[in-house]
Amino acid sequence: MHPVMLVGAGPGDPDLLTLKAVKALQQATVIFVDDLVGEGVLQHAHPQARIVRVGKRGGCRSTPQAFIERLMIRSARRGERVVRLKGGDPFIFGRGGEEVEHLRAAGLTVEVVNGITAGLAAVTSLNTPLTHRDHAHGVVFVTGHARESGQRLDWAELGRSAQALRLTLVVYMCMNGLEAITADLQQGLVAHTPALVVQHAATPRQRQVTGPLCAIVALARQAGLGSPAVVVIGDVLRGLQAVQREAGDASARAVMVG
Repeated sequence: MHPVMLVGAGPGDPDLLTLKAVKALQQATVIFVDDLVGEGVLQHAHPQARIVRVGKRGGCRSTPQAFIERLMIRSARRGERVVRLKGGDPFIFGRGGEEVEHLRAAGLTVEVVNGITAGLAAVTSLNTPLTHRDHAHGVVFVTGHARESGQRLDWAELGRSAQALRLTLVVYMCMNGLEAITADLQQGLVAHTPALVVQHAATPRQRQVTGPLCAIVALARQAGLGSPAVVVIGDVLRGLQAVQREAGDASARAVMVG
């Protein structure tokens, strides 16, 4: 049997696919596709490959995870070349770890192809890093989506750690709970820590807003931003804020001259 391929499609821009991902798509006979995969990515699929849409998206009706795993196992056992195509990276909040475990338990071999995760693509699209020797000594990727059990992360403690260790926080799947999350973070982080919300990162539909942590919820609502989006918090964004202020000043001067 061929190995089942878990392939990261990246944030949506097909130009950001790895060569290995393109080769996997060209060789696949069946591709199980998540909702957040950009349509342009599928242009690299073999013309005769079956495209099976198994949408998984926070807050929306989704294909049950167990059913997706059964489909992959059944297809692989029939001798098909199976690709599980996921937005971003399979191992960054993509349930790739769970799928690897289930596929291996079924006696199948698995190969994972990384993709650019949305949290990185979001800041890179704005020429902003996640780490910086002067501003951020590390980065934490975290989900704002609690498990069905309702267990919730201690955001206040995370804020204190980020402040003390000078860490950048990248929060996925958090728009529904962003108000509570930012309120808790401010128990440890300075209220005016820079924050950024990016919707549809690295796609033609990308929109973003920046501002202090204490105001980012209101700014995001005013801009009409919602899921899918990532939130980035930390002093590493100060360079982006400075560039935007300069751009705003230049626009104001142009209006005055005009």
